[in-house]
Amino acid sequence: MITYQTTGTHRPLRRHPSGIFTIAACLLLPALLGLSSCKKFLDLKPVSAITTENAYTTAANIEAALNGAYSSFMVTNYYQWEFVEQSDVRSDNAYAGGSGDGDFLQLDLNTISNANGLVYRDWTELYASIAKCNAVIDHIADVAADPAMTDTRRAQIIGEASFLRAFHYYQLVKLWGGVPLEKHSNSSDPSVIRISRAPDTAVYNFIAADLQTAVQNLPDSYGSPSIDKVRATKGAANALLAKIWAQRPDRDYSKVLQYCNAVISSPAGYTLLTNYADLFDGNHPYNNESILEIPYVASTPQGCWGAELFYPTHDDNGKVPIDAWQRYCVPTKTLVHAYDAVGDTVRKNAKISFETVPWSDENWNPCGVPQTKVPFNVAQKHPNNWGSGDHVYLLRLADIILLKAEAQNETGDLPGAIQTLLSITSRAGITPISPASQDQMRTTLLNQRQLELSFEAQRWDDLLRYGQAVNIMNGLQENKYTCNGGTQGPAIPITLNMTQQKLVLPIPLLEMQANPSLTQNPSY
Repeated sequence: MITYQTTGTHRPLRRHPSGIFTIAACLLLPALLGLSSCKKFLDLKPVSAITTENAYTTAANIEAALNGAYSSFMVTNYYQWEFVEQSDVRSDNAYAGGSGDGDFLQLDLNTISNANGLVYRDWTELYASIAKCNAVIDHIADVAADPAMTDTRRAQIIGEASFLRAFHYYQLVKLWGGVPLEKHSNSSDPSVIRISRAPDTAVYNFIAADLQTAVQNLPDSYGSPSIDKVRATKGAANALLAKIWAQRPDRDYSKVLQYCNAVISSPAGYTLLTNYADLFDGNHPYNNESILEIPYVASTPQGCWGAELFYPTHDDNGKVPIDAWQRYCVPTKTLVHAYDAVGDTVRKNAKISFETVPWSDENWNPCGVPQTKVPFNVAQKHPNNWGSGDHVYLLRLADIILLKAEAQNETGDLPGAIQTLLSITSRAGITPISPASQDQMRTTLLNQRQLELSFEAQRWDDLLRYGQAVNIMNGLQENKYTCNGGTQGPAIPITLNMTQQKLVLPIPLLEMQANPSLTQNPSY
């Protein structure tokens, strides 16, 4: 089990990513993935226990290595919770919270330094995840003599590892812009490990090539929702292709439309759930709207400890415990107002819960007045004492439908975009929207993506893609407050001073020191 030390304010101390988890965190995933029976899988040695000489000589070795690659979704700070922080806290969706934790407050205020520990941790975890994928791709040819490795399975493994590598590189290029393209790992040769940053378009091209490999080699379905939703499939690869062609600087909306349609018409049968709240109640894993999700298991080492950092486990009376500490990713007044402005109670109630808490909140309740409630991000509603079993979506159909509407609008099909959007707004129970122009539709879609996808690590990407990050962040009218003797002080405007240079993160200082070939992003 994962244990946490606490300070006097009961805030957990985050341990270095290399020491948080043991190999046990990888052991359940393959059973969930359906790669073999539980007994057969548990007979496999973890990759870390296999010597270099025999690490990749059998089909079982490669399966274990692939399992380790999938485990990155479950065992890293980044995918446990920090990818949400990188998007929602950095944008207008959330305040940092966390009782003023410095690294996260820098994300919130856009004052990020190159020594920020969160930024360094995410960089290293994503490259470690890529290294696992590289190992599979590089060494699968070493098992040619094992009859257990069929040609069909070999192709699938290559497709799965290629998809996973593409997914991690997509995170990197969104956050930092151009990054080093490590196509092979586990080398001590300086010429291999001390490589310079590739341009962002080159990174996107590499991602696209990996995803094309995935599309060619992966099935639409493995025959069971509990497998299809947690393993790479053709639908997941097409969904990510749609997203990268929308996000890259030389975007191509005809390709976005092509790949969105491939997902929507997939033989896998993706469909929107009728009830939006079902997506986030913790009771509908592997549902038809999910394309790819992280299959956390409650009360086990495979549980999601990140959920507890957003929403505290409640006491026996269903209340926030009196000894609890302020959670991270506190919904902003801007986000709450966006829901209220269109009467969107369906999505608001599914994502935000207002409750009384035993701490003061400088944005919502600076004097800690008991009757004043503060909001929580409740996309995961069952933190379960650092072991949530609520699954987390990595790719969801509603995102792809909204991307299709965006692509239709950008390619001149406004009526088609309006019709596509209707399936999203009607489920939310809000008045149908019929923008009169392409520009009005852009504004509408950006707003609808905020309401539909809050706390799903999408908002910052959307602001960047729409070219609105600087204007929206500098135009926020958010305030914080002090408390003097039980009396709330005057509003203190939150000034962000967002610039174009701050749209990407700094290359971590430790990485710059370790690799002289790296160049820093401007202004850092």
